[in-house]
Amino acid sequence: MEDKNKINALRKKIDDHNYQYYVLDNPIISDYEYDNLLRNLQDLEKKNPKLITPNSPTQRVGAKPLDAFDSIEHSIPMLSLENAMDADELIAYYDRTKRGLKTNRDIEFVAEPKLDGIGVELVYENGLFNFGLTRGDGVNGENITQNLKTINAIPLSLRTDKLTPPELLEVRGEVFMEKDKFKIFNDDRSKKDMSIFANPRNAAAGSLRQLDSTVTAERPLSIYCYEPGKINGKRFTKHSEFLSALKDWGFPVNREIKLVKNIDDIISYHKNLEKRRHSLPYEIDGTVFKVNGVVEREVLGLRSRSPRWAIAGKFKAEQVTSKILDIVASIGRTGAVTPVAKLNPVNVSGVVVTNATLHNQDEIDRKDVRIGDTVLVQRAGDVIPEVVKVIKNKRPQDASKYLLPSACPICNKEVLRPAGESVARCNNLSCPAQIKGRIKHFISKGGLDIEGFGDKLVDQLVDKNLIKSFDDIFTLSFTDLEKLDRMAEKSAQNVIDAINNSKKTTFSKFVFSLGIRNVGAHLSKVLEEKFESNILEFQKATIDQLEEINEVGPIVAEAIVRFWSNPINVNMVNNCFSNGLEFSQKIFQSKKLENLSFVFTGTLKTIKRSEAKNHVELNGGRVSSTVSRNTDYLVAGESNGSKLKKAADLNIKIIGELQFLEMIDK
Repeated sequence: MEDKNKINALRKKIDDHNYQYYVLDNPIISDYEYDNLLRNLQDLEKKNPKLITPNSPTQRVGAKPLDAFDSIEHSIPMLSLENAMDADELIAYYDRTKRGLKTNRDIEFVAEPKLDGIGVELVYENGLFNFGLTRGDGVNGENITQNLKTINAIPLSLRTDKLTPPELLEVRGEVFMEKDKFKIFNDDRSKKDMSIFANPRNAAAGSLRQLDSTVTAERPLSIYCYEPGKINGKRFTKHSEFLSALKDWGFPVNREIKLVKNIDDIISYHKNLEKRRHSLPYEIDGTVFKVNGVVEREVLGLRSRSPRWAIAGKFKAEQVTSKILDIVASIGRTGAVTPVAKLNPVNVSGVVVTNATLHNQDEIDRKDVRIGDTVLVQRAGDVIPEVVKVIKNKRPQDASKYLLPSACPICNKEVLRPAGESVARCNNLSCPAQIKGRIKHFISKGGLDIEGFGDKLVDQLVDKNLIKSFDDIFTLSFTDLEKLDRMAEKSAQNVIDAINNSKKTTFSKFVFSLGIRNVGAHLSKVLEEKFESNILEFQKATIDQLEEINEVGPIVAEAIVRFWSNPINVNMVNNCFSNGLEFSQKIFQSKKLENLSFVFTGTLKTIKRSEAKNHVELNGGRVSSTVSRNTDYLVAGESNGSKLKKAADLNIKIIGELQFLEMIDK
């Protein structure tokens, strides 16, 4: 009992010091004293292993390395933000928001720095850290729980002295590496002859994607939390109240966050932060402004990719000079012909740039860009490299005006520029560049996700005329693949198996894979729900019917109708279904396990884990990968791990494999 009390007291003391250091920015003991507290706790837990809990400060590091990251769907999609590139666009957004709320009064916003880090979501159940995941594509993220636990700033259990946590709390934040710590980290790698990272963001991203969490634990990662996901058991009326609650619960919240009352405050905050961006200890690439009132947010609603209640104000990009070595025309999957400047390699905002977009012929003419020119280059929105202007006094005398080719450089067919449009296009749907682009999108992770079917394989298959469109993938044979370069017998069979496995998919993944303009992963799920996975009803939908769907505007509706009005597209889709593609639908055998949640641990002897999971779902139950208070049964096989102890601590019913099979067979 005495050791138990000592252990609990040490855990509380360590959590309190983490709170002082990471939340209040007011450390009251030295690092040496902190390390001694942790060491004392480790010694006591080693002496009393039965008293170790998953949320003890000693359990941040040491989990078994993973083979791969699991994918988890976000309860609420983590959407992107609309960008405002200057003050005028911020003003336009503010006016648009007032119209959306049908008010003439000033609107209160929460202003914050836009950190240049990695977005994550932390999930807590009854105050305990359950799991965490990356933003991913916004709909699904990767389970990086083990790596997130190594970040001391992330509380493993929430504070309750000021505010009781809700039963479910999803918190979103940005993991980053401070500039000084990044420099020390890179210098250390350089001394060890290891590759160095280009910038703090890349270092943070690489650290979070380590399969061995002991590697992540050695990286100097930090986090600021700023937005809720799903919350059960508590409701806030203002976003500022939520941020205050985060601090009470022990989460680090950026001290630069402020309330702004009107558009003048918004512009002032943005300009002030832009002036100070290089003096901050971390990288930022802009500001974020969010409507403070929760009711107002609900009124404004969402677009398919971004909320209407928030906007990102982007800073003026860093500019450097380089020389244009060549200009080449790139062909996209929609046939768009984009001129790309080939540059002398140059470092822009921590990234080595060799190519920069010139957008279209109008932009080339307006800026008078020529091969051989010395130019100013920036990363638009700190992301996409572009040529800003030509330094004409450095132009070679023989530099001539550049014109986009009149024939496609890939298929040699005519390039046309429709009246009223700025983009020239190759209208040959059989153009190999377009075919490759469409197929690569079709098989991508967000689409059919065909394992082992990479870009180089697509290039070979199209170049050898073995496939001409994405539906041809389902007609490929083992013989077709076996004769390709660097394709061994086993590899060819693996690809065939992966193709066959991909035929069982979902409406949303298939619709995304089609590459309909402006229809991304999130909107595909919205359409799946609306049309109840009925592809024929989706094909017949009119513009008016589509515009009635929340998050579908006129541009998206027109793009969808245009796609289905092309008989070639309809034929390719029909061919997919003729060759065995089908949407997976849940057909319940019974509802005997309805509303029951199961977790499996250890090795099952008489049934595969995947089969057991399938049995649960076919009988109306749910399967989770993690134990929580919402778990009804833990099914324990042989060589089980930490889940068994956690289930016992939470008083969750633990059953064996035979008991589970008896439940299924009843």
